[in-house]
Amino acid sequence: MSVLNAYLPLVIFIAIATALSGALLVAPFLLAYKAPDSEKLSAYECGFNAFDDARMKFDVRFYLVSLLFIIFDLEVAFLFPWAVAFRTIGVFGFWSMMLFLGVLTVGFVYEWKKGALEWD
Repeated sequence: MSVLNAYLPLVIFIAIATALSGALLVAPFLLAYKAPDSEKLSAYECGFNAFDDARMKFDVRFYLVSLLFIIFDLEVAFLFPWAVAFRTIGVFGFWSMMLFLGVLTVGFVYEWKKGALEWD
């Protein structure tokens, strides 16, 4: 009987979580507005209609912008653990990060001078 009493809160928690997640999955189908306007169906941040031919050609600059975003997003992702461990890594860690940021800055300036960030 003590095993049942020990696991009863867990069973109640799982039952409540299942009921709540089921309600949250069903609620949008019951409560959502069913007539979207033309703005909701329009192209969003991609530059071409989403419901067109899948083999259509589009500008290669979409790839370039996404690659640049990933590069500089990773730069920020590496800055967080470096800042947390800043006191323990010492001078070598500081100058290693300055070298890393310098290389990324040179790459950013190169892309800027080549006009990769301009959208004609």
